[in-house]
Amino acid sequence: MSIIPLHPRDSEFGATTSDSRSVSDQREPQQTPDADGHGRPIGRSRLDVDLKVIPNSDELRTQIRIAAERYVLALDKRSPITRVQLERHGYRLLAQYEFDEPYLGFAMVCLGNAFWKPSFLSTPYARRLLLLPSCFPHHRNCPSTADFVHGNGHRKTTDTECVACRLIRLKDQAEQCGYRVLEADRSPAILSILIEGKIDAILGIASLNDLEKSVDQIMMAGVPSYAIPLIEKERDEFVLDEPWVSAVIDQCDVTHESTAISYLPLIRAANDLFNDDFSTLLPRSQSRNEAMAKSPLGQTEEIAFDWLANGGKRFRPFITLAAYDALTGGKGTTIVPDGTRLQFTPAVGRSAMAIEAFHKASLVHDDIEDNDLYRYGRDTLHRTHGVGMAINVGDYLIGLGYQLVNATREELGAEVACDILDKMSTAHIKLCDGQGAEMAWQAAPTTKFTPAEALQIYALKTAPAFEAALFAGVRMAGSTSTYEETIAEYCRHLGIGFQILNDLKDWTGDYDNKLVAGQDAQAMRPTLLLALALQVASPEQFLELESLIENADDDEHRPEHFRKVFHDCGVFSKALELVENSRQRAQLLANSVQSKEFRQLLHFLVDTVLAEEQKYRVPPQ
Repeated sequence: MSIIPLHPRDSEFGATTSDSRSVSDQREPQQTPDADGHGRPIGRSRLDVDLKVIPNSDELRTQIRIAAERYVLALDKRSPITRVQLERHGYRLLAQYEFDEPYLGFAMVCLGNAFWKPSFLSTPYARRLLLLPSCFPHHRNCPSTADFVHGNGHRKTTDTECVACRLIRLKDQAEQCGYRVLEADRSPAILSILIEGKIDAILGIASLNDLEKSVDQIMMAGVPSYAIPLIEKERDEFVLDEPWVSAVIDQCDVTHESTAISYLPLIRAANDLFNDDFSTLLPRSQSRNEAMAKSPLGQTEEIAFDWLANGGKRFRPFITLAAYDALTGGKGTTIVPDGTRLQFTPAVGRSAMAIEAFHKASLVHDDIEDNDLYRYGRDTLHRTHGVGMAINVGDYLIGLGYQLVNATREELGAEVACDILDKMSTAHIKLCDGQGAEMAWQAAPTTKFTPAEALQIYALKTAPAFEAALFAGVRMAGSTSTYEETIAEYCRHLGIGFQILNDLKDWTGDYDNKLVAGQDAQAMRPTLLLALALQVASPEQFLELESLIENADDDEHRPEHFRKVFHDCGVFSKALELVENSRQRAQLLANSVQSKEFRQLLHFLVDTVLAEEQKYRVPPQ
């Protein structure tokens, strides 16, 4: 056990810096053989079990909490903090106060709580969400017969009641204050509630594992949150740190004005474009009522509008809105306590919608070309409406995209609209080049396929969409001359890292998207994983890969064979290292940006887009 020294060990950790950037912005990587420039061992993906130890000692838990509060004093509270940054700060905190490494997960919780506590306490009860564990069992020796999920009636407090009973009382207390209550492991539901605009802060009480399941979505949105992990004393016996809960659950100071930045209002605004604002910004002409929608003339518009309005995370429209906001004052990153919606002018909204229209069009065509089965958790469009109709709907969405940008001329000016159209059309051409190269290889697969060729395809397929989304926001805010080259290179690294993560996701199953694991191998797509395997394979492994590539039969066991070779060649770990490389290069480019608000946004995009590897270990063999 480490005791907090009166004076922390001399170090730069937690110290303020001489320039205008906060500690969370000091990200220039300085590689060492076994750690990155932030004290984090290279190659860790998600917190390992051995890093999730909660101190059993009340004294040590208190020491770590106090240390976290001291550490956070040096951070700029106006800068958003993501899960990746939180992990880095966690390692620094452990090093600074000489706490043991297994307490990393607990230290991250304490740091996050200290960072967000002022914002959390300034949020009215009615706009808070309480997360509790689902179906938490009563201890076998508990005298209470109350049921955690369905219990009701009078519950008498006793010294021997178990943690489930105490959680029931907390649930009642929170609901009396005005909280909404939800199970902690329902991450999609949490994000949906946040996007609805009814919740601005979250109090989570659960095991460290359950809190981790929810934290990715919460941190992505930049939501003020306070997490209290349950303490496991013995097997299946948990203890609740009630004084820690009491310090926040019924405390509220609405007079406090939070200065913390959150991207939640902008995430909501991007989703509002496809909900409340959809019919205003993109009125229907051929499917204005049910009868028209079912007519031959109205079906194309009906299918296209449904595809555009539903499914996906609206991430590209968010990028456009956030870039525009960052370069016009950055006022959209403040959560308004009364839930007032963040709104943009019609031209800005239509430009962001156009990005999504082009993206959705490319997905329709991509699914046809790859013969994918699922998208957004449902059958792909060509499976439900036929290949011909799906092609037509994709083309229709491209037309909608250009129409939306053209409609911005009066407000933005013709020159701005033309610049945005030019960037979007260039992105479209590059996407087709990348997709065409992929299909050409599939038509004549060969073992002469290198990682450099795979990365070139990835850069063409993914980076231009990110670039067009950023460029549109920047151009609507003014001149792009200062940022254009940086944006292009930054998006190249962002896009490559994103595509590599998509490869890894294909081997774990993607329930937001394609559902079936190993589709890329089944369809014989030229992935980076394949190129890496061909590069490092032993003669025997190379022969097996060659056989798999040249065998034209639709072997349902092909993915399993590829999985084994990929494992034996170590390509999953190599791919994660390349993601880390992309992340570091993008961070360096972000650091070069002068505008603080825009720099913060670029770092936020890196830590969200390329933090996806936190969700995946090396796929099981």
